[in-house]
Amino acid sequence: MKLTRREFSVGVGAVLAAPAVIKSAGAQGATIKIGMVLPVTGSAAEQGKFALNGAKLALEAVNKAGGVLGKQVELVTEDDQTTNPGVVLAFSKLAAQQDIVAFLGSIRSTQVHAMAPDVLKLGKPMAIGGTDPNLTHMGNKWLFRFRPNDSYSGSVIADYGTNTLGKKKWAVLHSTDAFGTAGGKALTEGLSKLGITPVLDQGYANQSQDFTPVVLAIKQSGADVLGSYFTFENDLGIFARQLRQLGVNIPWVGSPSIVGVSSTRLAGASLFGTYGVADYAEDSSPTAKAYGKAYRDAYKLAPDNQSAWTYDAVTVLAKAMNTAKSTEPEKVRAAILAIKGFEGAEGQYNFDENGDGLHGYNIVKNDKGNIVFEKHIEAKR
Repeated sequence: MKLTRREFSVGVGAVLAAPAVIKSAGAQGATIKIGMVLPVTGSAAEQGKFALNGAKLALEAVNKAGGVLGKQVELVTEDDQTTNPGVVLAFSKLAAQQDIVAFLGSIRSTQVHAMAPDVLKLGKPMAIGGTDPNLTHMGNKWLFRFRPNDSYSGSVIADYGTNTLGKKKWAVLHSTDAFGTAGGKALTEGLSKLGITPVLDQGYANQSQDFTPVVLAIKQSGADVLGSYFTFENDLGIFARQLRQLGVNIPWVGSPSIVGVSSTRLAGASLFGTYGVADYAEDSSPTAKAYGKAYRDAYKLAPDNQSAWTYDAVTVLAKAMNTAKSTEPEKVRAAILAIKGFEGAEGQYNFDENGDGLHGYNIVKNDKGNIVFEKHIEAKR
């Protein structure tokens, strides 16, 4: 069964028209329910497993500590199929369940944009991992970001490549979706503040199988450093191999996907020696280190940002509801915005009025397959 946006909007309208029913259903429920959209099928299915792992790990810790308002917390999931129509359908299914009090959205900005109008209509908190700066600046008070946005990553990439690596001739590569376009713009603006104009600003289409024309454009530009924003880790893996095969070996500083578990496995040695901005870095803080150990113990895998942000999101949502002593959306929203100095796996959360919790990035290096923490740069606001 597929719901049209019109059918979903009618359903949301009915929900909004009956707040007393919602309150009653929530009060009578045996558990506190949090909804989660994630890719179970499609090209990002592997990343979806990591996201679910992080959320489950947090859920276990929250429930062990007594849950929320004296009740155990339950996660209800729907497959977003790694597509924009899929994520809208997945959210509509969750939104129809009136006892779900909050949501975990997507790590992909383009999917968050697709859901955002319906999130606004429903009026319940949604934790997101999308990094397009516009997401928390378009008047939707129900979106709360659990990763730093790309206005910070752009300035950090520009700063590190220029001032630490000493490179001036930049090639900027980005996907042409909402995430990549915003990221490429942020990096270009960060470079502009340093008096640098890129020698190449190159877009590419998601799910490309052949990056040869893009690699040749980089090679012919004379660039001595590459900055990138890849939406999908499988695209990044293919590009990295083709980049090295065609003899381009300039320093490369990428957005967080460059150090994702899937990227490093797909690209192998092609990513050795590259740098990335990483919202999660295991050695960046005691809390990040403790999370890394817990994740490895539970799943026998290395943690990354796909799992760390969902871990923090579940933890913070539970904290906010317990602080508010309520699951009422407005009270939970106020409690989230009041969180300051909270140490999470991704960093220290200090929510601003827009719903952004983190404001800096870690620089990490791929040292022969090991992701090594270099430094943390707190971006200027």
